[in-house]
Parts: sequence; C-alpha cells; structure tokens
Amino acid sequence: MLKKKEKYVVAVVGATGAVGNEMIDTLEQRKFPIEKLRLFASERSEGKTLEFEGSEFPVETLKEDSFKGIDIALFSAGAERSKIWAPVAAKSGCVVVDNSSQWRMNPEVPLVVPEVNALDLKWHKGIIANPNCSTIQMVVVLKPIHDAARIRRVVVTTFQSVSGTGKKAMDELLQQTTDLLNFREIKCNVYPHQIAFNCLPHIDKFLDNGYTKEEMKMVNETKKIMGDNSIGVTATTVRVPVFRCHSESLNIETEKKLTSNEARAVLSAAQGVVVYDAPEKNVYPLAIECAGKDETYVGRIREDESIEKGLNMWIVSDNLRKGAALNAVQIAEKLVEMA
Repeated sequence: MLKKKEKYVVAVVGATGAVGNEMIDTLEQRKFPIEKLRLFASERSEGKTLEFEGSEFPVETLKEDSFKGIDIALFSAGAERSKIWAPVAAKSGCVVVDNSSQWRMNPEVPLVVPEVNALDLKWHKGIIANPNCSTIQMVVVLKPIHDAARIRRVVVTTFQSVSGTGKKAMDELLQQTTDLLNFREIKCNVYPHQIAFNCLPHIDKFLDNGYTKEEMKMVNETKKIMGDNSIGVTATTVRVPVFRCHSESLNIETEKKLTSNEARAVLSAAQGVVVYDAPEKNVYPLAIECAGKDETYVGRIREDESIEKGLNMWIVSDNLRKGAALNAVQIAEKLVEMA
C-alpha cells in the first residue's frame, strides 16, 4: 500500500499523448499533493519539455531504475509498454494506475471507478487498472440504479468521439472535414473508412462472436467493476465525427420497478452524476457542452414502455477526463486518502 506522506513523487508515463497531457492538467487543477513530477514517454519525445504549475519539466525515456523513489505512476502509454514497465514500477515500490487494457481483466488487479468500487483498492498488489472510457461513464450511472432496483440487463449503444483513438484520429477528422468542404479528395489513414460526416459501427478489432473488442470490454469490465456477474450486458460501439466526449444510449431492465422520477431522484443524489433533463426545453446532455467537465451528464430519462421494469436514458461524459485522466487521478487521490 501507499505510505502516508504530506507530498508524493508522481510520474506520468506516456506524458506527451492526449491522455498523458490531460493527466498533467488534471493533477494541477485538482492540486494533487506533489513533491516532484517525473514525465516519461517514448524515445522520440526525449528532450521535449511539458509545463506543470508554471515550470517546464523534461520528458525522459524509461529505464530499469526509472521508478526508484517514485510513489505513484499514472500510465497511459499503451498495453505493450504497460505489460513491460508496470511490473518494473511495482517492484520498485511504486503504485501504478494503468490506463491501458493490459491489466483490466487480470483477477489479481483491481479495476476501479472510485464512485463505484473504491474499496477494491485495498487489495491491490502494486498495479491498479483504469477501466475503458465508455465503461467508466456507464457504471457511474448504473451503480446507483443497481443499488436502488437491482439491474438485470443493460443494452448500450455508444457514440464515441475520435479522441478516444488519439491525436492522429482528431487530426484525420479535421483534415477530412477540411478536404470535403474544399472539394478535395480525402485520405483514410487511421480508420478504415471516412469518419467525417459518417458513423463507423466498428471500434477495435472484430472477434469470432461478431462483437468488437471494445464491445466485449464494456460487457466484461462492467461485471467486474459492479461485482455482479449476473448482470446481462450487450453493447454496440460506434465511432462518430465528434472531437471530444462519448455519448451513450442506455436501456436498463431492473428487478424492482423504478419510475422515471424515481430514477431522476436516485441519480441526482449520485456522486459524479449530473441530471440534465428537461427535454421540453431542449435540455439534454450534449458533447459540445460536456467537454472539459468532470461529471457524467444524464438526460432523456424515461420509462421503457415495451417492458414492465425498464428505463431509457442518454449519458455524456468527457472521455479524456472522466473516461481516462480524471478517473486515474481520482484513484490516486483515494490511495492518498486510504494511506
């Protein structure tokens, strides 16, 4: 476990990426108790500097002894690097919060969303997994509903922004949009099809069961985080031409009947959730309004008239913040609180 200190030596691994940058900003905005900040990235980033609290910090390359003296390391450098370096960091006495998919379904590694299952942090062995971005915002909403009425089944369709793929995808959407509006030929490098003015029902690789890896992440991670394998989950994940924020359509079947007003009351009291729901006034969560926000926004809450105990709702959250950087920093904050 983390040793109690007034301030901590913190590392960000993958610091030059979109999520790494967001982690640095989030640490500063939330005034995390940092004694010293270390930044790491791949060899091509060596020599660069990044700003934190008004000072420039050098970007280093990882070495076997890099984690000596570091208390907490926030990883967002991809599964392959995490597979190699997270155990190295843990052996050095550092607690790793990893944003990749590498450790999420490992039974020895807690998969944590602090609003949902913070107590799982008690059994970590040096590595803690940050869930998939689309799973995080969903379970923040599902947990209070599950506590109130016990969820039987969830059907989710996601509308995920291109920032979930990374900076190159954001650049591709911008370039394709510019080229199309100027009647130029477009190029597809990141995605297999045009993303500008289009929707792609394809995130990550397709599996033998017809689902994508992203869809099965949502199925399996939800059950692990919620601590209930009896919940049925099925997902369709879609990439949309939005720069930032993931949106999701949820259909939830419960054991106990919850009216839409009861669901609003339950969600209004939930940590990390904002009910934004007045459709008669055109008030519902929008990606452009949720970007840069920490909370998960919920609207279009209504009873499913096709089943006796069902709810429909629309949720939006910033995938770079709550879906990645913020959740990782919140885990670090919980570790400090529990030390």
